[in-house]
Amino acid sequence: MAETPGDTATLNDSDNQVHSRHVDDVVLRAEAEFEALSRQLTKHSQSGQVSKRVVSEDLEKGDDEEEAFDLREYLTSSNDANQNAGIKHKNVGVTWKDLQVEVIGGAESKLYVGTLGGATLGFFLGPILWLWGIISGLLGLVKAPPTKPILHKSSGVLKPGEMCLVLGCPGAGCTTFLRTIANRREGYVNVSGDVLYAGIPADEMQKYYKGEVVYNQEDDIHIPTLTVGQTLQFALSTKTPGPNGRLPGMSRKDFDREVQDTLLRMLNIPHTKNTLVGDEFVRGVSGGERKRVSIAEMMATRARVQCWDNSTRGLDASTALDFVRSLRVMTDILGQTTFVSLYQASESIYDLFDKVLVLDKGHQVFYGPASEARAYFENLGYNPLPRQTTPDYLTGCTDENERQFAPGRSVHDTPSSPEALDSVYRTSPFGRGSDDELEKYKLKMETEKHDQEAFRAAVSDDKKRGVSRRSPYTLGFSGQVWALTRRQFQTRWQDRFQIYTSFTLNIALAFVLGAAFYNQPTSSNGAFTRGSVIFGALLTTCLDAFGEMPSQMIGRPILKKQTEFSFYRPSAIAIANLLADIPFSAARIFFFNVIIYFLSGLHRSAGGFFTFHLFNYMAYLVMQAFFRMFGLITFSYDSAFRLAVFFIPNFVQYTGYVIPVDSLRRWIFWIYYINPIAYAWQACMMNEFMRISLTCDGNSVIPRNGFGVTKYPDLLSPNQACTLFGAQGGSDLISGRDYLRVGYNIDPKNLWRLNFVVLVAFFLAFQIAQLLALEFYPQYGYMPSVNIFAHENAELRRLNEAQKAKKDAQKKNEKLDKELQVTAKKSLEKGVDVSQRRTLTWERLNYHVPTPDGPRRLLHDVLGYVKPGTLTALMGASGAGKTTCLDVLAQRKNIGVVAGDVLVDGRPLPADFARGTAYAEQMDVHELTATVREAMRFSAYLRQPQHVSKEEKDAYVEEMIELLELQDLSEALVFSLNVEARKRLTIGVELASKPELLLFLDEPTSGLDAQSAWNLVRFLRKLADQGQAILCTIHQPSSLLFESFDRLLLLERGGETVYFGKIGQDSRIIRDYFARHGAHCPPNVNPAEYMLEAIGAGVTARVGDRDWKDVWLDSPEYKKTLEEIEAIKRDGLAKPERDRADTSTYATSFFHQLRLVSERNTLALWRMPDYIFTRLFVCTFISLFISLSLLQLGNSLRDLQFRVFAIFWVVVLPAIVMTQIEPLFLHNRRIFIREASSRIYSPYVFAIGQVLGEIPYSIICGFLYWVIMVYPIGFGDGSAGTNGTGFQLLIIIFMVLFGVTLGQLVAALSPSVQVAVLMNPFIGLVLSTFCGVTIPYPAMMKFWRSWLYELNPYTRTLAAMVSTELHGLVIRCKPDEFAVFNPPSGQTCGQWAGEFVQTFGGYIDNLNDTIACRYCQFSVGDEFYTPLNISYGNRWRDAWILFAFFVFNLVVTIIASRFLRYAKR
Repeated sequence: MAETPGDTATLNDSDNQVHSRHVDDVVLRAEAEFEALSRQLTKHSQSGQVSKRVVSEDLEKGDDEEEAFDLREYLTSSNDANQNAGIKHKNVGVTWKDLQVEVIGGAESKLYVGTLGGATLGFFLGPILWLWGIISGLLGLVKAPPTKPILHKSSGVLKPGEMCLVLGCPGAGCTTFLRTIANRREGYVNVSGDVLYAGIPADEMQKYYKGEVVYNQEDDIHIPTLTVGQTLQFALSTKTPGPNGRLPGMSRKDFDREVQDTLLRMLNIPHTKNTLVGDEFVRGVSGGERKRVSIAEMMATRARVQCWDNSTRGLDASTALDFVRSLRVMTDILGQTTFVSLYQASESIYDLFDKVLVLDKGHQVFYGPASEARAYFENLGYNPLPRQTTPDYLTGCTDENERQFAPGRSVHDTPSSPEALDSVYRTSPFGRGSDDELEKYKLKMETEKHDQEAFRAAVSDDKKRGVSRRSPYTLGFSGQVWALTRRQFQTRWQDRFQIYTSFTLNIALAFVLGAAFYNQPTSSNGAFTRGSVIFGALLTTCLDAFGEMPSQMIGRPILKKQTEFSFYRPSAIAIANLLADIPFSAARIFFFNVIIYFLSGLHRSAGGFFTFHLFNYMAYLVMQAFFRMFGLITFSYDSAFRLAVFFIPNFVQYTGYVIPVDSLRRWIFWIYYINPIAYAWQACMMNEFMRISLTCDGNSVIPRNGFGVTKYPDLLSPNQACTLFGAQGGSDLISGRDYLRVGYNIDPKNLWRLNFVVLVAFFLAFQIAQLLALEFYPQYGYMPSVNIFAHENAELRRLNEAQKAKKDAQKKNEKLDKELQVTAKKSLEKGVDVSQRRTLTWERLNYHVPTPDGPRRLLHDVLGYVKPGTLTALMGASGAGKTTCLDVLAQRKNIGVVAGDVLVDGRPLPADFARGTAYAEQMDVHELTATVREAMRFSAYLRQPQHVSKEEKDAYVEEMIELLELQDLSEALVFSLNVEARKRLTIGVELASKPELLLFLDEPTSGLDAQSAWNLVRFLRKLADQGQAILCTIHQPSSLLFESFDRLLLLERGGETVYFGKIGQDSRIIRDYFARHGAHCPPNVNPAEYMLEAIGAGVTARVGDRDWKDVWLDSPEYKKTLEEIEAIKRDGLAKPERDRADTSTYATSFFHQLRLVSERNTLALWRMPDYIFTRLFVCTFISLFISLSLLQLGNSLRDLQFRVFAIFWVVVLPAIVMTQIEPLFLHNRRIFIREASSRIYSPYVFAIGQVLGEIPYSIICGFLYWVIMVYPIGFGDGSAGTNGTGFQLLIIIFMVLFGVTLGQLVAALSPSVQVAVLMNPFIGLVLSTFCGVTIPYPAMMKFWRSWLYELNPYTRTLAAMVSTELHGLVIRCKPDEFAVFNPPSGQTCGQWAGEFVQTFGGYIDNLNDTIACRYCQFSVGDEFYTPLNISYGNRWRDAWILFAFFVFNLVVTIIASRFLRYAKR
């Protein structure tokens, strides 16, 4: 598919020339056959009946009337117009010679998963090893790591207008070959050999023309919240050719519209244009339709060399054939060079290819004409299998378990090893002919260079005006930014939940903070709190940007794919993200600032507000760019998180507000000057205080009246002092400028000339850093295509050796079929009584889903049954409702309306229905850190009845591993498995449950090669023969595979039943059914493919003038099915009803579930060293940074405040821990949602298990924080002493546990990571604001003090820790900390102020002096915390209240896990 869209209108490049093809009879015959096939795209059916496409009114079907679309006719006319307009062609033939690819690892080497122990050791040894690496490199002692080839020397040529099919078993190197041909060489240690594109070397092609050589990966990666139309529109907008590449008079919009419509019609998905693409957790188009979106997106590149990696996975047989036919037409007319790897390719598809490349363990064992490949292998001595398709036969010849030798031949006299087949091919006429053709074509490219020059000119003409001829992009940088900005804006705008959540939380937080600091007075009482509200507002907006890091990680796969397509430069996304976010962030922060500024009573003037808003928003943009930069330069979220934690405490601590600049240690003083938040805070302080003057009153007057003391003047007198910064003797009015100058060393003159300029500079620096990181240091989280293994213990080593011995025995002695039969009998015959098995029936099954346009019907009056011992296939076109039907029958739908009867033996579904069935879903969702064996054992342990012994379950799992041919991957971790192995594991996990009632499988053969698919269906057949009832959707079955099924349920678009009944030997029954109604299947055509074409599943017109659903409803087969269902219900009701006591929801007990789930979670955390190590890093470094600033505190007044500040940092811990906890919890919830639908374990077990796994590490984290805080700072000098520091450890551990459970609670309440991180600033700031420190308890409004203060867990933390640390701590002021005043003439300091001191506390340092009385505010620590409503006697009460909050979080998390899953399906 490479590129039809663009090509359509520009369909530039078509060469006029007839591309060189072999001119022998075989090829002429093949071409004639192809012409007939291409005409079928829209015209006549094989029966010769003219039919017009009739589309029902169902909303899924698109327009009511749709003209037949002839791709060949369209492209030909379009191409002719291009030629007449002088648009040049782009013909790029590909040659490769001695192409070899190597990866790290010796022949038998394995890569093992890292663990927490290794990560910790590596951290401490890292500097030493790094230094040793430099020294050994200089001395030449470094040895290159061992490598192994995964693609051995391969050579060949594929000319313009030719298609090559790449075949091989899994692991043969098909993907490696395609990626290398497409110039995607990352992840490989070494790629040697020459690859030329029209004579252009690979490095030049990558630098200047990388968008002309593209690779379509097997997985479908899209932005799920964009519609299909928006996804394609973006792709086209970046690839629309310039004026010289379009037809005269055609605008860009017209071009894009025509190409998009062409793509949608060609792929038969115009009805999905306004539907979300979706993914496994966002409801959107079907899996097959999503695959076609991927196909259309790559076609939009209009590239001339296209590599398609198993791009028919998930497509039905008819759609797959239509797709390859489209490729054939485009290759012919446009002169493309097309490489395709396919699993389970049909004969019809195979006939469309010119050449075939067969790989065996990286060796090229054949490359030549597709029509001659079968004869080549037969001549080598392999047995011809007439009923096997040619692709299956060729692949089977390289499979040591499947191949069959011709009579009289054996492995001893037939080349069968990869090396032998490679050697024989090279000396064969095909090998020599290929080499000769290669050399001739290379010589032609070197001498004539016509194609190369035309290609360069055509690419240049494609570019928009102003784009450099040397640029690999069609669109200029500004155009790329604009296209991306529109797309990013659409993505944000369509995620309404996040918009509503972020705005609501910000506005709510603004009201809460504004009300907390409501209407601050312009007096000394409002001076410090004005600084607090400014600091709080600034911190809120800056930490709000912390949520940018996860979103940078999530978008990496899409960024990688689209930059490889040359849609845009990587750096363009950084600017686009900024521009697309500005409308949202600017509005959100504006509302926040308006509310908090005017509620708190900051200077009410337009200039004051807009200056405050400007600096606050500038600070947000700076921090947003800062966190985005971290998200781009780091490999994983955990490493980004560690970097952020390295900076965040310093940003907060060294702002100049918490610790005044003059109090900073001299050796860390410089941090203040590189802190962007410090400049923003200074600017906001300048903006506020340069506009006001403060009156000295209240607590700032020394001595003063109060609590019964009345001897002192009410107004400031010469014998009293004002303690506010900047106060002058005898005056009660303090200029705001003086307050800033004396208290904070801030000069308002620097507002614009320094602070604004520095903030702009920081913003530009971080933005430029993003651009540079994306261009020169891209981090895509790419994982090399190698398996990662867990270390074996003695038991696992024994099991793996036994599996290896069995596998070797199979190779030497016995046929796999025989082995499978023995194993199946041994494992499945045990205690199976078919007469006791039950039958599932369904009638009048309808399903409607809500849409913005009203309910949409996806299933309509579907009926059928699955009897024990039968294998039933569910087939239909992509989007016909196959998966929907399976979901409804398996009771997996939780939205929409299901109507109809789904019964078991004529009775409603029992409570144990979910656990009595197994459902292998299309999406492979597993615990990523488990091994294959662990995943299957987990399923067996929890889903088979508890009375079955562990030994028996283990033995059954070993049999499943053998049957699914996963022996070599039994200890491989799930995240490192390829698509095919993950699919086998999904099936194995479900089979391990031994379903008693029914086994559902959704496209189990998609992603498997033909031999694996055949083995799997053959195994399902054996399961059915042992009494298992199986219902299975299937795509692209071969005729042999199709006949393995007993019955077929065939659906057409709109969920309409077309047929339900037996298939018959050689598909006789279903052939007869269709033949009776005018659709005669030719004897050489696969009936599974033909019947889909007959009902109009693809772009081919339907056979006949009646809708096949109406044919079915009028057929005797329909009436017979109804009678059969009634008979099944009658027989079922005649059986005695099962004891309800036996129908428990779960197969095992609660505590058995909890033990196994907790063990899995603990092991998963141990195998995620980055995650836990990051937690330990966070706790250690936050504590370390605080301690370094506050080393060995004394007992001065300032040191007392610093002790409280150090304790206050403990309540910051939860906010930071939450940010790390939430992504993991939400990831694990995805796995739980999949597992919970099978009733493996309860939601209560899930929630408790998540906490239990975290507890040990939380205790270690708390201990590290405590050690680094308590001893360097010098805690324990009060009356509580050393015992008090032990109590502090308990509180810190409780706080870490509270933070962990609070993070899990927020995650459990949130639908996504993006929403969860929005909650963190709100929760953290509200709790820290009302805990009695930021706003002292006496100054807090009564409304907040009466409930929020009391319900705040941070209140208990600080009360317990502050009272323990300060109780009995003697305070002695330093000279600059005294408040100095002169007593009235004739009185000593003691006489004048003694009564004040006795009432308010503190002490006078010179009682008998008559001038310059020195007053210290506190004499003992208790005097500090007693007015704050803190009592040393309540510390244990406070500790257990804090623990109760931890328990509360856990309970709410459990409840939320039970009722809130946000999984719509």
